[in-house]
Amino acid sequence: MKKIAMIFAGQGSQATGMGKDFYENSELAKEMFEEAGKRVGLNFDELIFGEHDLLGQTAYTQPAILLIQMIAYRLFKDKCPDIKAELFLGHSLGEFSALCASGAIEYVDAVELVHRRGQLMQDACTDIEAGMMVVMGLDDKSVETICSDAQKDGKKVWPANYNQDGQLVVAGMKNDLASLEQTFKDAGAKRALLLNMSVASHCELLSPAQIPLESLMQSMIHDNFEAPVISNVTTKPYSTKDEAIKLLTEQLIKPVMYKQSILEIVSKVDIAIEFGNGATLKGLNKRIAPDLETYTISDMKSLLEVVEQISK
Repeated sequence: MKKIAMIFAGQGSQATGMGKDFYENSELAKEMFEEAGKRVGLNFDELIFGEHDLLGQTAYTQPAILLIQMIAYRLFKDKCPDIKAELFLGHSLGEFSALCASGAIEYVDAVELVHRRGQLMQDACTDIEAGMMVVMGLDDKSVETICSDAQKDGKKVWPANYNQDGQLVVAGMKNDLASLEQTFKDAGAKRALLLNMSVASHCELLSPAQIPLESLMQSMIHDNFEAPVISNVTTKPYSTKDEAIKLLTEQLIKPVMYKQSILEIVSKVDIAIEFGNGATLKGLNKRIAPDLETYTISDMKSLLEVVEQISK
């Protein structure tokens, strides 16, 4: 039996209409839409399938992404009940989906938790002009040094997402980030681009959200892990409630070590399966660890194709 990593992307993987094929062809998907909507007071089919700006707002983006990921995962498990994960891994928000897939939190609780997490993140960044910038074509050490030097000058900027070699996302105050654009380019970056975000994820600006998030997790997470979850903060596995709460509280203000996590697990698994919209992590994995075969399940067709592939 092949060893499988079940993986889940984070914010930025959303798209209007995601999961519609599941919704139209699966009663389970419809039920999960309805149950999740009742829990948080949202109409998820209108949120995800409608034409408006809400899906781009963190408090709505996060539960929508998690819902579609968990529908994809549940449908896969229904098709392949005997297939067990060697480990679970997510990118940022995706770590909550990984935790949910592991069995340590019920999906309706997870939907509420990340909805509240998104609200807490938005509240922490209200009126401070926070943002994020992607730096392309520059090594990690150079980005880290520029951020460290900027902090000594009183600027609030931090490395936030280690996605792949030559792609590191930086978070902080929008004006401080903008002031470093030319500095990054002078150091050799091909691009330094401010992202269309009003939240600065994975940096100290989110520290006000830590205590309320920790309190929420205490009542929702339990010790029931099918397999370990890889921490974005440490790149190491965890499988207890106490570890999950500690590490996911830290994750708010610490960078996502995705690239490092993939390099950590690549010798431990044979394949990875990405659940949810798009193929964000498949693309990253191809560049980080080309020998790690990654499949994606984003609709009924890809679900059946993956089931056929791994059943050979």
